[in-house]
Amino acid sequence: MDATSITFEIPGQPFPQPRARMARNGHVYTPDNGIEGYKAAAIMAARIAAAGQAPSADAHAIDLEFVIERPPSHRRKDGSLTPKAPAWPPKRSGDWDNLCKGACDAITDSGSVWLDDDQVVEWSGRKRYAADGEKPRTIVTIRRLAP
Repeated sequence: MDATSITFEIPGQPFPQPRARMARNGHVYTPDNGIEGYKAAAIMAARIAAAGQAPSADAHAIDLEFVIERPPSHRRKDGSLTPKAPAWPPKRSGDWDNLCKGACDAITDSGSVWLDDDQVVEWSGRKRYAADGEKPRTIVTIRRLAP
């Protein structure tokens, strides 16, 4: 790992950033679908990965791989996949943009990589189901781009 690139993992099931909601009384709130614990883990992972580096004002590229845990309904009693188990995570596993928003907002909140996620000018990624024996997580690679 050099000063222009870091890679780290956010442990646990990836969570999409939920949209703000408005209650009948006009109060605006963001439902907690598990995102708060996920963001806390992301903040800690980013701070550890970027230890000793000051947050950069440069442009950044990010690659995000969201490894989603399969629901129990995809498996038989012996642990093998059922014939109807889909190969790819469905929409209810989180829209790509909302998964990215949760991770990038947490990296911003860490105060250790960039000043704001509007500095991300290149992005790529994927979401997939965890393989047998693999833990759910988010794999993050961030590159600082030369000015």
